[in-house]
Amino acid sequence: MNKSTLVSAIIMLSVGIGVGYVLFGNEMDSTENSANTQQSQVVTTGKEQPLFYRNAMNPSVTSPVPSKDSMGMDYVPVYAGESDSEAVLGTVQIDPVVVQNIGVRTSFAKRESMSRTIRASARVDFDEQNMARLHPKIEGWIEAVKVDKTGEKVEKNDVLVSIYSPKLVSTQQEYLLALNSLKSLQNSPFEDVRHGAKEMVESARERLVLLGVAEHQIDELEKTRKIKKQLHIHTPVEGTVIRIGSRQGQYVTPKTELYMVVDLSQVWVYADVYEYELPWIKVGDEVEMTLASVPSKTFAGRLAYIYPYAQSKTRTTQVRIIFDNPKQLLRPDMFAEVIIHSDVIENAVVIPAQAVIRSGERSQVFVVSAPGKFEPRLVTLGIESNGTVAVISGLAAGEEVVTSAQFMVDSESSLREATEKMLEQLQKQNSDETKMPAMDMPSVNDVKPKEQ
Repeated sequence: MNKSTLVSAIIMLSVGIGVGYVLFGNEMDSTENSANTQQSQVVTTGKEQPLFYRNAMNPSVTSPVPSKDSMGMDYVPVYAGESDSEAVLGTVQIDPVVVQNIGVRTSFAKRESMSRTIRASARVDFDEQNMARLHPKIEGWIEAVKVDKTGEKVEKNDVLVSIYSPKLVSTQQEYLLALNSLKSLQNSPFEDVRHGAKEMVESARERLVLLGVAEHQIDELEKTRKIKKQLHIHTPVEGTVIRIGSRQGQYVTPKTELYMVVDLSQVWVYADVYEYELPWIKVGDEVEMTLASVPSKTFAGRLAYIYPYAQSKTRTTQVRIIFDNPKQLLRPDMFAEVIIHSDVIENAVVIPAQAVIRSGERSQVFVVSAPGKFEPRLVTLGIESNGTVAVISGLAAGEEVVTSAQFMVDSESSLREATEKMLEQLQKQNSDETKMPAMDMPSVNDVKPKEQ
């Protein structure tokens, strides 16, 4: 290569470099400037642009540009970074301005004591343990009625009626004969005879006792040796005569109820408690009762028994309360109002009851995990009282939960959860298709011509 040819090549290379710079230099500068501009915009705005905007009331309605619904509420911006794989499924992120517009209110879960006052209607009744129904043990006729009016008070062992019974007369005669026989044979030299006489006396006396003859009547018969025509019926308890079942001259049998006597120094009160209040009460709880007939007095009692079955018509469970009644101001069949004071539950995690979304199968709350970010959380609830509910599991004290407009948040969360599940399913299908091995197809060379 001569000198002139080398000089010509250098000149042509220099011209090419210059032309390339003129053609592509400006384009590279503009691209760099554009990138710098976009970067500065991202830094200035602080977050990326929304993908689209969604109606807060109807999440299925979207718009590519900012808009307002018929109520004048702004559409909610949806960003690409909201569907973070590390976030809890169904987590919702809402602009703080929108949170304020839709009225989202929150409250903190806290530990405190819970108690409940159960109010119920009640009815006063007799104490079943202090009731006596008197029946004669023999057949006969009423000779005399000592207590002939209901409502009278009687003392224990008072005589109520006198009954004439032929069987009672014959039994007394047998007893007197046995006594006379024993007296005549007690000096017999034969031990068997003496023993037989004693057994006859004991047997006759036992028959009198079984017929209902009082001990003092038997003792009187032994002393006087005179047969009593009448048998006295005594009251076994102190109380009030509620019912009289016989009158003078009436023929009675063991089936006849002569009297019903009840001790009213203590009464039972029955109250009906609803099913949702049953977890609060237990045997031994203190109870207060008021009556319209005694407006200035409050009676104190205790819960004695909770019946193991519910009332089919009212869907309530009956409880029994015991009250002392020394002045007998409490009368059976009176209506009353009772207040059952349940025990205090200490150190329970408590949230407002309106924060819970109950779907029948589960209970859910929305926890504020970050400003404008709401995470769905399943919780197990305990007892409820005065607008608050105890949380057994799923929530800790100090966490913030949504207490109003949570149904709007729930609809957005449900739509977001369904969308994320659909995307995960699509990604799984695409991944499975990618992993499928390609089928081996026979090449042309492998195909052998069919032999003729």
